[in-house]
Amino acid sequence: MSGTNRFMDAAFAEAKQAGARDEVPIGAVVVLDGEIIGRAGNSTRAGHDVTAHAEMAAIRMACEALGQERLAGADLYVTLEPCTMCAAAISFARIRRLYYGANDPKGGAVESGVRFFSQPTCHHAPDVYSGIGEREARDLLLEFFQGKRGEER
Repeated sequence: MSGTNRFMDAAFAEAKQAGARDEVPIGAVVVLDGEIIGRAGNSTRAGHDVTAHAEMAAIRMACEALGQERLAGADLYVTLEPCTMCAAAISFARIRRLYYGANDPKGGAVESGVRFFSQPTCHHAPDVYSGIGEREARDLLLEFFQGKRGEER
């Protein structure tokens, strides 16, 4: 594990489980008052669902646990910079803080791409902390995709 903090370690555990299921190894946890209330890894392939990103599933689980659609005061830890869809869900859920590992120059939407939280149409922007466990997050993804390229040969 990354040793960075226990919540990012939990996100990495979810990412590794996703990779073991042949999903892109991305994991996320939602934390409220020091407790994990939602956790997930990517499951787009298993569920045949393009919206089944780790962040989306963890947010759904947390909202269900609380019986509400907003997560004010909650923090989200995710191993990779969220995409536009996930950034929108983070905003709509009113997540307080977003912590993530590696940047995603191709698909990210927080500090890369559209920079969703900086747009005037964004209703809520969390505090953002990036680069937490960045090397481990990047290595997980590189190993996964190198393995995929090896399978294609």
